[in-house]
Amino acid sequence: MSNRDATAQAAEHTAPWEQGFDKVVTPFEEFIYEESSSGLLLMICTVIALICVNTALAHSYEHFFHQSFSISVAGWTLEHTLHHWINDGLMALFFFVVGLEIKREVLVGELSSMKQAILPVVAAIGGMVVPAALFVWMTQGDVSVLGWGIPMATDLAFAVGILVLLGKHVPHALLSFLVGLAIVDDLGGVMVIAIFYTEQIFWMPLLVAGLLLLLLIGFNRFGISKPLPYFIVGLGLWLAMMESGVHATLAGILTAWTIPARSKSSPQKFSLHMRELLDRFDGACKGGSNLMNNPEQHALLQTFEHGIHKVETPLQRLEHSMHMPVAFLIIPLFALANAGIPINFSELGNIFAQPVTQGVMLGLVLGKFIGIALVTLLAVKLGIGELPRGTNSRHIIGLGLLGGIGFTMSIFIAELGFQSMPDQLLLAKTGILFASLFAGVAGYLWLRFFCKR
Repeated sequence: MSNRDATAQAAEHTAPWEQGFDKVVTPFEEFIYEESSSGLLLMICTVIALICVNTALAHSYEHFFHQSFSISVAGWTLEHTLHHWINDGLMALFFFVVGLEIKREVLVGELSSMKQAILPVVAAIGGMVVPAALFVWMTQGDVSVLGWGIPMATDLAFAVGILVLLGKHVPHALLSFLVGLAIVDDLGGVMVIAIFYTEQIFWMPLLVAGLLLLLLIGFNRFGISKPLPYFIVGLGLWLAMMESGVHATLAGILTAWTIPARSKSSPQKFSLHMRELLDRFDGACKGGSNLMNNPEQHALLQTFEHGIHKVETPLQRLEHSMHMPVAFLIIPLFALANAGIPINFSELGNIFAQPVTQGVMLGLVLGKFIGIALVTLLAVKLGIGELPRGTNSRHIIGLGLLGGIGFTMSIFIAELGFQSMPDQLLLAKTGILFASLFAGVAGYLWLRFFCKR
């Protein structure tokens, strides 16, 4: 080892929780790692919420999430409960990241070509239509039929977490297939929310929202890549959507679709420029001294950062920076605020006998299995698509079982469908909880013991 390498190694300090500088991961690997970790945190927050609402802490839990917070500007006031701010405010950021993921998948991911996309799209459509049909069949003639969109969703974080736990028992291609399927599933959920869960439309705020959306599209067309203008106008779009009657979280999706996916600089030009700057950086080295004492090297680092931002697309940069706070803060907070389901075990028989509970559980467990697994295998049999490399029918059956984990988006749609019917909402959430638990355990056991390593 040279003296220079030894000096560099001695000067490097990495905290135990930091990612090493020499560890290179692809965007997909980083996405999978964060989703699986988020699934674990989501599970912990769900357990905390269940403990709170089923113990003496129940009153404090309800009071905390239903206290009001307001924003006032020049006589204009926006006041909502903390629960509402989380569901309509913070979840807009969740949908923003979902929108970025959808756009990336369509441009360069699993959905970027017809050959790659056909099977995940078919699986996702089957996984939405069959559960919704089973729910309607179970609740026909009942007011709870309004919740038909609840069993359509698959929770990507939980499903990815289980596949990661299985390790080498499942092929890597199955993860890619699941991500493509879940992205189409999320897009379907967004369309359902926008079209079917909007009670009343106020046209003037909707017109303002349309003008702001055109402004965002203009930003994209004129090559504006800084995130701040998109954030400011996106915030205005969120406020206009909130006043229009259309669910405000859709502003996150619309804003994400206007984020540019083009870089300002080519990779070749970036590489040449970085090599020149690195030579200057090495020439300015003063024996491993701290950068605080080396203004020239610090200035070069700022230039590095500027160059990286020019070659990296705004879409990639925002998805990278936003995914972690959404996965590790917003989604767990949503679970903490919405997974508080009082469970009376002596009444479970009566709860499971209710149409809405049966519809949710049948839709998630059986509907998702039929819609994802059987429809996918039928499509392959008909020559519509091919199974991902290294997978077989048993893997797809396991994926169909895991598709019944409908936690986050299912609860979100339940809150919309039954917002004025607390009894039906409680039944729906109970069905989501038990169906997701069954689907997760069944999917894990099937893939662990019935699929070859």
